[in-house]
Amino acid sequence: MKIRRFFDKRTWPLWVSFWLPLLIMTGYFIYRHMAPFGSSSLLTVDLGQQYVDLFAYFRHTLLHDPSAFFYSFSKTIGGEMVGVWAYYLMSPFNLIYLFFPGQSITTGIFLVTVLKYGCAGLSFAWLLTKTHTQKGWLVPTFSTAYAMMGWMIANQLNMIWLDTTAILPLVILGLERLFKTGKVRYFAGWLAVMLIDNYYMGYMVILFSCLYWLYGATKYWQNFKTFCVHVLKFAWGGLLAVALSAWILLPTLWALMQSKAKYNVTKVHWKFEYAPWKMLAKFVTGTFNFDQMPSGQPNFYVAWLAIFAFILFFCRRKFHWTVKVSTLLVTAVLILSFCYEPLDLLWHADQFPVWYPYRFSFVFCFWIVWIGAQALTDRLTVKWWQGTIMLLLTAGIFGTVYLNIKHVTYVTQANLLITIALAAVTLIFLLVPKPRIQLYQIIALLIVAVDMSINAVASLNNLSYVSQDEFGNYTKVLDQTVNQIKASNSGFYRIGKTFTRTKDDPMQAAYNGADHFSSTFESIIPNFFGSIGQPDGDGVVAYTNGTLISDSLLDMQYFMDKNVPTSQKSNADYRSYIPVTSTKPDLQNYQKSSTLSNTKISTYKNPYALGLGFGASDNITKLKVSKTTGDPIARQELIYQTLANRSTSGLITAENFDQVIFQNVKRVTTLTGSVVNKQNLAKTGSIYFKFTPPTNDSYYITLGSNLTTSNASYYINGKELKQYPTYRHTIAVNVATNSKGKTVTFGIQMKKTSLWLQNFTLYKLNNAQFKQSAKVLQQEPWHLTHHSSRQLRGTINIKKAHQVLMTTIPYSRGWHATVDGKAVTTNKVINTFVAVPLSQGKHTVTLTYRPPMLLTGSLISGVAAIGTVAWFTLKRRRD
Repeated sequence: MKIRRFFDKRTWPLWVSFWLPLLIMTGYFIYRHMAPFGSSSLLTVDLGQQYVDLFAYFRHTLLHDPSAFFYSFSKTIGGEMVGVWAYYLMSPFNLIYLFFPGQSITTGIFLVTVLKYGCAGLSFAWLLTKTHTQKGWLVPTFSTAYAMMGWMIANQLNMIWLDTTAILPLVILGLERLFKTGKVRYFAGWLAVMLIDNYYMGYMVILFSCLYWLYGATKYWQNFKTFCVHVLKFAWGGLLAVALSAWILLPTLWALMQSKAKYNVTKVHWKFEYAPWKMLAKFVTGTFNFDQMPSGQPNFYVAWLAIFAFILFFCRRKFHWTVKVSTLLVTAVLILSFCYEPLDLLWHADQFPVWYPYRFSFVFCFWIVWIGAQALTDRLTVKWWQGTIMLLLTAGIFGTVYLNIKHVTYVTQANLLITIALAAVTLIFLLVPKPRIQLYQIIALLIVAVDMSINAVASLNNLSYVSQDEFGNYTKVLDQTVNQIKASNSGFYRIGKTFTRTKDDPMQAAYNGADHFSSTFESIIPNFFGSIGQPDGDGVVAYTNGTLISDSLLDMQYFMDKNVPTSQKSNADYRSYIPVTSTKPDLQNYQKSSTLSNTKISTYKNPYALGLGFGASDNITKLKVSKTTGDPIARQELIYQTLANRSTSGLITAENFDQVIFQNVKRVTTLTGSVVNKQNLAKTGSIYFKFTPPTNDSYYITLGSNLTTSNASYYINGKELKQYPTYRHTIAVNVATNSKGKTVTFGIQMKKTSLWLQNFTLYKLNNAQFKQSAKVLQQEPWHLTHHSSRQLRGTINIKKAHQVLMTTIPYSRGWHATVDGKAVTTNKVINTFVAVPLSQGKHTVTLTYRPPMLLTGSLISGVAAIGTVAWFTLKRRRD
C-alpha cells in the first residue's frame, strides 16, 4: 500500500521528472566512459583544477579535522575558510563525498552531478504541480526542458552552482504562496536555504525575485491596499531570509572584504558589450565550447516546445494585458542584462566574471519555461494564426543567425540545420489535431527529451576531460608521500614540492603547503608572494620559485621532488601524470630522506626551516616592504636580515655573466631592461648567458613578467627550465648551486621577433652568511605543544630585549593572542604576518582564531529563528 501511495497518480509525474534527466545524462556519461564506467572522468577546467581538491578537503574536515571549517593551513600558508565554505562547500550533496576517498572521488562527482540534474527536474515539477500549472505528462515535459537547459549543460563543470536550479523553483513557489495566501514562511525559508547553500547564486536569485515580484503584483492585483501588504510581506520575507542565514553571511562578507571585494569595478561604461543580435545564436543547439568559457554570449538554450509556449503566452486571451506587459518588461530587463554593461555588472555584484560570463542566465531559462508552462494547455492546442506568429519569429531568428554565421564561430551549419528541423517538428506537432491527448502528451515529452539531449551531446562533445588515470595516479602518489611524512613527524611544518597538478594540491592531500586557488582568497597573500618572486594572481599563488631564504622563512621543512625515471617507457608514463613545475638545484643543500621517499618521489628535509614562529628583532615591526621598490631577491634579503638583526647588505650580490652569445639576435651591451630583436625574422633567435661560479653558493636569475613561456623558451645547460607558466610579477629562478668551477649556461629561445629582458639579473646568495642568519633565528624557536587548524599554543624563551614572536601566519583580525594567559594585541608586520610583542624571558603564547562577525551573525540568526518559532507557536495557540 505504501509503495502504491508513493507512486500514485499525483506523484508519478514528479518521479518521471526526477529520473528522466538523470538517466539521460547518466547514459551520456557512460557513453563518454566517465568514471566509474571507463577511463575518463568529469574533471575539466575548474572542476578538475579546483573543486575536486576542495571536495577532498570537505571530506577531510568532516571526518578528521572539524576545526578546519574556520581556518586551514592547507589554504596556501594559512587562511580563513568560512568564505570558502559559503561559496564552494555548503551544498548538502557534498555529503556524498564522504563515501568516496582518494582517487575514487571522481565517482562521487559523477553521482552528485546526475543527482543535481534529477533534483532540478523534480523541483520544477513540484512547482508546476503545487501551483496546478500543469499535470500528467506535461509536468515532466516542462521540467525536463528546465533541468537540461543550456545554462545547466554549460555550467555542469561549475557544479557548486547547480543547486540553484533545484532551489529557485521552491523560492518562486514561496512567492506564489505569498501572493495567494499571504504566508511568508515558505519564501523566507527557501531563500535562506539558497543563501546558505551558495550566497553568490543566492544574490542572483534575490534580484530575480524582485523582478518576479513585479510580475506577481500584476498577476494577483486586487487593490492598492493589497499591493502595499504584498510589498511589506515580500520585504519582510527577504529580511527574514537574510537574518536566518546571517551566521554564515556576515563572516563571509568580512572574508570578501579581504579578498574579492577589493577587485570591484570602480568605473562603469554605459555601453553594449557586443551586438545584441549575437544572442540569437544561442537559440541554436550545441553552441557551447571551450572558447565560450572565457568570453561569449549567455547560455540559455531550452526546448523549442518551451519557446513556442512562451510566445503563445502573449497570444492567449486568458492573460490580462497588464500581466503580459509586466511579463514583457521582465523579459526585456533580462535580455538587456545580457548585453548592457551596467546591468551585467549588477547581476555579478559589481565584478566582471573571470571566465563563465552571464552566470545568471539560468533565471532567463526558468522564466521562459515557467511562462510557457502557464500558456500551453494540457491539450497542446495552438491556432494557425498563433503558429504563423511563431513561424515568423523563428524564421527571423534563424535567418539572422545564418546571414551572420561567420561572426558566431561557435555555430556550425550542421547544428543550425538540426535546430531548424527540431523547431519545425515541434511547431508542426503543436498545430496538428490531437484526438488522443495522453498519447500526444507523451510524444511532447519525447520531443523535448530528444531536443535537450541533442543540445547536451552537441555541447559537451566539444569539451575534453582529465583521464581517470591522470588524476588517480597523481593523487595516489601524492597521498602516499604526504602520509609517509606525517607518519614520521606529528608536529607543525609546511611541505613544498617541485611538481603540481593543481594549486590546491595541499587541500587534496590535507597537508600544510603554500599553493592555493579560490575566488575567496585574501589579497595580502598574493601580494606578498608576488613581492618575493612567486607566481601569483587574483585568487591564486603557486610556490614554485622558493629560494633558500624563502624556504627557511616560510618553514618549508620538507620538499617533495620527482624521481627521474631510467627507462624511456617509464619516463613517458611518469611525465604524463606528474607535471614538473620547478627547477630547484637548491635541494642539494637539503637532506634527502631515504625513509620518506618512494619510487616516484624523493623527500628532502630542510635544516634551515625556522618553524611557524621564532624570536626575532622588533625592527621587523617598523620595516616597510613595497612591491614597487627593489626586486624579489633584494626584498627577501631585507626581510631576513632585519629579522636576524644583521646587516641588510652583503647576503645577496648582483653578478655579471662571463659570456653572452647572440645567435640571430642583434647584440646589445646592456642586458637588464633591453629589448632584443631578431636579425632574420624567419629563423630562431637565441641568446646564451654563461658564467662559471667561483664558489658553491646558490645562484638565481630574476625574470620579469614579460619573460613568460608565451614569449620565449628557457634552458639551463641545454635542459628545459621547469617553471610555472604564468606570473604577473618578477620571479626568481634557481639556476645553480654546488657548481664551483662548472660552466652554467642559461639559454633563451625567442618565440617572437623581439623580447624585452625585463628585470633580467643574475644574483648570488652567500650561503655561509645565510646559514649564520638562519642559526641566529633558530636560537629562539616557538616550541608548539598543541596545534590545530584554529589554535596554536607553545613556549618560547626570549633571550634578548627588543624581540617579538615572529610568525608566518597571515595576519587577520580573527587571530587573538594570549601571553602567559593574558590577552595581548598582535602586530601586522611587512603588511602580511602576525607578530606578538614579548618581553625578555620564558613565555607561553597561544594564538586562537575566531572568524570575525561569526558571533554577531550567529546571534542575529538565533534571534530570528527563535522569534519565528515563537511567532508561529503563539499564532497556532491563538488559532
